[in-house]
Amino acid sequence: MPGLLDLLNSDTAKQLISSTSKETGASEEKTSSVLNMAMPLLLGAMNRNAKSPEGASSLMSALSNKHNGSILDNLGSILGGDGVDQSVKKDGEGILGHVLGGKQSMIQQTISQKVGLDAGTVGQILKIAAPIVLGFLGKKKQENNVNEAGGLSSMLGSLLGGQGDGNQNLIESLLDSNGDGSVIDDLSGMFLGNKNKKGGTGGLGGLFGK
Repeated sequence: MPGLLDLLNSDTAKQLISSTSKETGASEEKTSSVLNMAMPLLLGAMNRNAKSPEGASSLMSALSNKHNGSILDNLGSILGGDGVDQSVKKDGEGILGHVLGGKQSMIQQTISQKVGLDAGTVGQILKIAAPIVLGFLGKKKQENNVNEAGGLSSMLGSLLGGQGDGNQNLIESLLDSNGDGSVIDDLSGMFLGNKNKKGGTGGLGGLFGK
């Protein structure tokens, strides 16, 4: 199954980067850096959430209905014109709150330090990107006829690593490498070069060939 790199290198990503850069005032280079860090993290967090029956059911419902991929067919009007549609940002805010929970602010701060953008701008970029990521998942769900929780987990693992459960487990360990339930210190290790954390300093960038 085509993985996350296909999204990161696609025309959709280029349009997302360009429009988001104009919307936030951040350079396209820094916007791209934020997205290359955030998209694997968002998918990894969704995959962790989907490990519970409740989380899997919630994600399956979202991908079958509101986030079924239709947003990708209408990006020109959603991202273009006079700016990004406000409903997209509101939707993204809800998605981030659900997926990242109380750690959202700290995650934005960590990415902010690495990229050199203020955390508020990072947050705006993530709000715009989150519905696109879910739309991408919804489209893949339809293409691969995924209709149950096991298939959903397998799809997410394949998109993250391209090689099934092994890379899926690697992403999960990077999200919480010390097993304490917190992704924040591990993000610091990945993005800010904290060599005291397991997993070294290669981070998601190394995993995804960036």
